Amino acid sequence: MTPLLELRAIRYTYATDTCRPGHPRPPALDGVDLQLRTHSRLAILGANGAGKSTLLLHLNGTLRPSSGELLLDGSRFDYSRRGLTTLRQHVGLVLQEPDDQLFAGTVRQDVSFGPLNLGLSEAEASARVEAALEAMDLTTLADLPPHQLSHGQRKRAAIAGALAMRPRLLVLDEPTAGLDPRGIDELAHQLDLLHARGIALVLTTHDIDFAHRWAREVAIVQEGRIVVQGAPDPILGDSRLMHTAGLRLPIALAIRQALAAETTARPVADAV
Repeated sequence: MTPLLELRAIRYTYATDTCRPGHPRPPALDGVDLQLRTHSRLAILGANGAGKSTLLLHLNGTLRPSSGELLLDGSRFDYSRRGLTTLRQHVGLVLQEPDDQLFAGTVRQDVSFGPLNLGLSEAEASARVEAALEAMDLTTLADLPPHQLSHGQRKRAAIAGALAMRPRLLVLDEPTAGLDPRGIDELAHQLDLLHARGIALVLTTHDIDFAHRWAREVAIVQEGRIVVQGAPDPILGDSRLMHTAGLRLPIALAIRQALAAETTARPVADAV
């Protein structure tokens, strides 16, 4: 089955360090391969500076790779204006800080921006907006200015703006950042509903426990490379791998391993 979106040998280097002329920065991405399918539910993990956000910005064409290629539905992407418009209809991007995306006078106006700029009729754009607001449980807040919303509500408003474009893939950068436990649970519920509707989901997070219970697949990024990708338990339960990547084990797996070690050691202790 052809992937919805694929990165092949993506390499990206930011501009030369202006504070140290003649000292080029190391690549932010260094040969990244990634396949995303229509059922993807992927959490990307890594320490600060590992390349997670840079990777996400390649998924909707915000950044163009220094080398390598992006494929949409199996066809190589050309980064033309028309190509970027098409890609961003398929791939919605939600930034870590909602205030970086929310700029209109009301939540409804903000969510309307994308559909109206697609040249849709007013009726079609309105239908998309109302559906996105309902999906993120924002209908009763739609006529409020974004600054009157809580941080969690603003995050949901930013997601609604992406949903109004009817994406097949939704990409979220640190969606749990700044949320309290209840806000994280509410976000997880909304993401579950979106995935059930057939939207593929990819997110970065520093919340290892959230990634463990939410994702069906995880990828570990280290020094601009995806060093491993697969099912959560064997990867997130690998103490050596997690330590090398600057991460910790999820609490659930740490407890499970501690109990297993205690059970294994008990017969020896009893015999003594």
